[in-house]
Amino acid sequence: MTDKKIVIIGSGPAGYTAAVYAARAGLEPVVIAGSVTAGGELMNTTDVENFPGFPEGVMGPQLMENMRAQAEKFGAEIVYDDVTELRTEPGAHGITTALGAEYTAEAVILSTGSAYRELGLPNEKELSGHGVSWCATCDGFFFRDQEIAVIGGGDSALEEATFLTRFASKVTLVHRRQELRASQAMQDRAKADPKLEFLLDSEVAEIHGEDSLTGLTIRNTVTGETSQLPVTGMFVAIGSDPRTDLVKDTLTLREDGYLAVEGRTSKTGVEGVFAAGDVIDPTYRQAVTAAGSGCVAALDAEHYLAARAASETSQTAGVA
Repeated sequence: MTDKKIVIIGSGPAGYTAAVYAARAGLEPVVIAGSVTAGGELMNTTDVENFPGFPEGVMGPQLMENMRAQAEKFGAEIVYDDVTELRTEPGAHGITTALGAEYTAEAVILSTGSAYRELGLPNEKELSGHGVSWCATCDGFFFRDQEIAVIGGGDSALEEATFLTRFASKVTLVHRRQELRASQAMQDRAKADPKLEFLLDSEVAEIHGEDSLTGLTIRNTVTGETSQLPVTGMFVAIGSDPRTDLVKDTLTLREDGYLAVEGRTSKTGVEGVFAAGDVIDPTYRQAVTAAGSGCVAALDAEHYLAARAASETSQTAGVA
């Protein structure tokens, strides 16, 4: 059993930023980064051009490597393992990992992130970063004057589609039903965009391309007929799922499944347990907002630990 002041579960921009702040505060954090998911979604991203401080852009894996190295420089310990159990007990939260390690921690920061939903088709993962994307804000710039498709029918899909018309010559929204799920205001805005077309009652049947995306086979969900859609970009916007399996029975979740926190803080409602990054944020989902959230969590945890130490000192003095 290893006793720590603070353990950070998960990595990515939120976890590594929290580690930098906690380490610089002398808290000697342990980051249980994940055995496969260390670095988060940015490990599957190519060029990142909207993270401050990199005017020429930076590869997603390199950005995560820089953050990890910075955290280690200040004394954070990075462990490539997965947490299988978190037992919440104020002052001595218990953590068990897949490799059998046991920790107790006065404070815990959850930065487990979320995962974009995938279509589950062959070539989807292989062409990620080479025409297939899940983030218009991140990658839209790379598709200037190209024809692209957006898959989905909710507010997020229509918002991404209208955003992408700033860059693309044509955007085709593909939705498997006749009726869109987006709000009427969002539908009106999208239908008024001259560069946006709709393929309703349609779904992606095949994704084509070897080194980069060259097109899609579209299947009509009513007739079963197929057609070809020649696009060089496909943005999948069918939602995301926060990684909350570890704590779904012990911490409060919002109606949409994301972890609930108090106001603009990172406090989960369980003493000494904080949360940061995409696991609490279904709206912005950017590397820079996740990093800022990690900073908030580290500062909240630092203040919590300082208050605990002051209280213990006061009690000791009172007994003496």
